[in-house]
Amino acid sequence: MATGGEVSDLIASAERKASVARVRSERESSHAEQHELHAGQAPTEVLRDAHLRIAAIHRSTADRHLTAARLQDDYVARLSSWSGERSAPQPLFMSGVAAACGTSSAAVTLVGATLDQLGLAASDESARAAQELEFLLGEGPARDATSEVRPVTADGSALLDRWPGYGPAVAELGIGAVAAVPLSLSGACVGALAVFDPVQGVTDPDPFAEVAEALTRSMILGADGDPGMYGATDLRAKVHQAAGMVSVHLDCPVADALELIKAHAFAEGTSAHLVAERILRGELRLG
Repeated sequence: MATGGEVSDLIASAERKASVARVRSERESSHAEQHELHAGQAPTEVLRDAHLRIAAIHRSTADRHLTAARLQDDYVARLSSWSGERSAPQPLFMSGVAAACGTSSAAVTLVGATLDQLGLAASDESARAAQELEFLLGEGPARDATSEVRPVTADGSALLDRWPGYGPAVAELGIGAVAAVPLSLSGACVGALAVFDPVQGVTDPDPFAEVAEALTRSMILGADGDPGMYGATDLRAKVHQAAGMVSVHLDCPVADALELIKAHAFAEGTSAHLVAERILRGELRLG
């Protein structure tokens, strides 16, 4: 749990990011208005359409910055309310992300160049457990969203049919609907935003696609962002380190060693992180 000074620093940082995002949104809106004005005065249809297209880009960028500002404002409000009582766990930035997506449960998965899961930030234990299942089983909405670079949705029987391993397992968590959108920029995918049992349903991912874009450009890849989501992102560093050790012990490829760790974790009903820690401490030897 953060100290009073640490909470104050978090609030100050989020307030600064919100302010910067609002200024950027206002600037983009101003640019959009200028191009819309030029469109109305354009002497040809070609020039009018060009100005309108540019205006649309500025409008979209303004909306994204405004969404980023609102996410930061929400985090400030949650932290400020919590700091006065501290009768509950410290609020997470991802809780606001989930709320913006119309649910109480959401997770961001960060991936590397080979789409291996490198980190996870979740709003609650249900989302964390669902993403752990994806990591262990090698299938699920976030994995498909990153590999196919497109939105993925499923609920009910479709959830069970699409992912034979993940579907039934996540259903046991009480989750009946999932959706995920890729976190991508210029064709490069850095992860996925997944939501679980959103209030508005999962037939249309548009309501949270803008949230995903705000996270990608402002939090994860932004120059003044925070890919650690204010310290809430769990990295898979120990898991990959343990995979390296297992690879040496068994004289097998690291990828095969990683699968052994995942299989062991799934069989024990625990996380890959805990299995990795036991391997690194010398308490567990696979093979």
